[in-house]
Amino acid sequence: MAAEDRLRTYRGRRDFERTREPSGRAAPAGDAGPRFVVQIHDARRMHFDFRLQVGDVLKSWSVPKGPSDDPGDKRLAVPTEDHPPAYEDFEGVIPKGEYGGGTVIVWDRGTYEPLSHDRRGRPVDFAESLERGHATFRLRGAKLHGDYALTRFRDGTDGEEAWLLVRKGPARPDAHGTPDPRRARSVRTGRTLAQVAAAGGER
Repeated sequence: MAAEDRLRTYRGRRDFERTREPSGRAAPAGDAGPRFVVQIHDARRMHFDFRLQVGDVLKSWSVPKGPSDDPGDKRLAVPTEDHPPAYEDFEGVIPKGEYGGGTVIVWDRGTYEPLSHDRRGRPVDFAESLERGHATFRLRGAKLHGDYALTRFRDGTDGEEAWLLVRKGPARPDAHGTPDPRRARSVRTGRTLAQVAAAGGER
């Protein structure tokens, strides 16, 4: 499916004359590897948006409690529409009344390495592993590092599709879970949600 088609839902939900979110053109992964971004979104309900670049779009999940570096934390992750790669840089205020109205900061971003293999240890295409419902990957961000897995546990046939986002590996004494989103600072600008909201938009 062409990226323009994959972004149809994203574009159909937004009025780009009112919101500063990127209308977006698809882009291939850079030489350093595919990108990931975690944004904190203070909308109707506070949540984290976890996005992985897969091909020329950002596959996206809403993670209410945010990703954790503690392997004991199993985080609910609900799929949302694909976003354009340019969304990695979006930080600002989505106007009230618009889809997702509220404040957004870039909490973490970086690259990731796909790790999915079949039972014989052979690498599996990352997009295919997501379609099958289980994908593993290594994050290399400013805040998140190490191996993670996304596993689908509800397929959406009779309701909302749902996944689990889990840090892989043994328990770590230095793990600290997820920070308080209202005190967390943007990896892009160093600002908090309150500071971005007070500024009234993106810079």
